[in-house]
Amino acid sequence: QVQLVESGGGLVQAGGSLRLSCAASGRTFSSYAMGWFRQAPGKERDIVATISWSGGSTDYADSVKGRFTISRDNAKNTVYLQMNSLKPEDTAVYYCAASHIMVITTRNRDYDYWGQGTQVNVSS
Repeated sequence: QVQLVESGGGLVQAGGSLRLSCAASGRTFSSYAMGWFRQAPGKERDIVATISWSGGSTDYADSVKGRFTISRDNAKNTVYLQMNSLKPEDTAVYYCAASHIMVITTRNRDYDYWGQGTQVNVSS
């Protein structure tokens, strides 16, 4: 069982930055690949970024490549999402999730545990 708690969301102007954190409970955090997803009102929940259990592999949605960076600290049971050059279209609820598959995966169904989400609002 893994419990995930996101933090770091808020309101920021376009062009600004935010850093999201996701703290995981349990001693097996390093056994999971982790992902960040987002869901805007009226839209589906989509992958933003994913990172393998070791942090050695990452993947990003095309819309955030070059602007967002996913990282993890297995000693702290935490995964991060650094978001730079934010745009109004980045406005959404951001969720972190854990996948038993361990390698990077962009499929929602591969993720077993989900956090409650943190709201990110980007004003123009």
